[in-house]
Amino acid sequence: MADRDLDAAIAVTRFGLGARSGEIRGARQDPRGFLKAQIHREGAQQPQAGAETAQQRLGEFRDYQQDRKAMKAAQGPNDPRPGHRDPVKMAQRMLREDTGADFTARARLGALTPEGFRERWALFWANHFTVSATKLITATVVGPYEQEAIRPHVFGAFAQLLGAAETHPAMLLYLDQAQSIGPGSPAAKYARRAGRTPGLNENLAREILELHTVGVDGGYAQADVTEFARALTGLSIGGLREDPSRAGAPIFRPMAHEPGARTVMGVRYPAGGREQAGVILADLAQKPATARFICGKIARHFVADTPPPVLVDRLERRWLDTGGQLGEVAKALIDAPEAWAPTQAKFKTPYEFLISSWRAAGGVPRDISVLAPTLNAMGQRAFSAPSPKGWPEDTASWAGPDAIIKRMAWAQSFAAAAIVDRDPGRLASEALGARLSAPTATAIARAETRAEGLALLLMSPEFQRR
Repeated sequence: MADRDLDAAIAVTRFGLGARSGEIRGARQDPRGFLKAQIHREGAQQPQAGAETAQQRLGEFRDYQQDRKAMKAAQGPNDPRPGHRDPVKMAQRMLREDTGADFTARARLGALTPEGFRERWALFWANHFTVSATKLITATVVGPYEQEAIRPHVFGAFAQLLGAAETHPAMLLYLDQAQSIGPGSPAAKYARRAGRTPGLNENLAREILELHTVGVDGGYAQADVTEFARALTGLSIGGLREDPSRAGAPIFRPMAHEPGARTVMGVRYPAGGREQAGVILADLAQKPATARFICGKIARHFVADTPPPVLVDRLERRWLDTGGQLGEVAKALIDAPEAWAPTQAKFKTPYEFLISSWRAAGGVPRDISVLAPTLNAMGQRAFSAPSPKGWPEDTASWAGPDAIIKRMAWAQSFAAAAIVDRDPGRLASEALGARLSAPTATAIARAETRAEGLALLLMSPEFQRR
């Protein structure tokens, strides 16, 4: 009985995003079945139904670029021509109404979803295939990127997810692939005759190998990066000169593709245009080094910064046995005894802390004006991971003294503003279940106000960790 109570709490607070009222109770009968029921063939939940596509957003960005060019040509914002729009205001609107709304929808989904494991699994893959809003153009499409390239495939074949992520316009723009030109391609020869120097960009090839598939110790060399980058040339995005239906869409430019066969990690790939890159991606998805690298990341995300090797082995075996079927890997994680250890080894990131706080209090974030200042102060700016590696997930990155002070200040202000109509002790029991310790329960019970009791709950060791 006691084990089932603890397992129910772990299912909701470790595998999921934190408990809403009654959720731990609902998982108690069959904690593992509760999680497996959230593995859907159609993938993860979508924050926004009917949202704009990446292609539509890139059309808006194209309009912004044209108006900015027009303003510069007029040498000031007072362009007398009809239809002129201030590009500064356009950029602000795109960030507020597009990117801000995308992130708010994601956070609201996290706060309200009854399928916390399904959402956490999707967020893991979004971080694995990071596209950061560090450029205005990627900021406008990072939300559609998650909806189009990541979420539909998170419980399907890894090869399909890999292909969708790497060829999406957001990734091509973020890692500067859209402008990459093969040095021996017809486009490069034409550029040189015109006095321009074409460039081969290796960013996407390098990050696919180092971060998305085999990992830095996966057995590749710099020559493999260069060869893979040559195979990727031609992958681009429709621009102003394309047919309107192709503007902003992923396209292949044969004139920019480096001709000839390529050899990557000891495998020779014949010439083949777009298909050449696709075959290399498919092979990388099936490599044992890819299974080992990514299963280690899954174990670190869900269980511990230094996960038990036997857990990584379990996940790797299921990956290899099923050809990288991610739904089966998720089931292997749920079935692994090591994933249910009572020790709370993972420290919540700022985003996880905020979402779990809203879930515990029965609330939901209103809009980006509430989310952004807090996440900025805590060091996890919305949609803006500092590098293609994504956000760090280890305790050392988030548990410094200054970070804890900021969490405490936020918890106090959040608790003071929250409408807490339940006894804080009952709230703590529903949020933590069997993980609630006697010292924390006593401290909450002795709180002078409900707001103080809620703040104590949010800053308790049990709540900060999962």
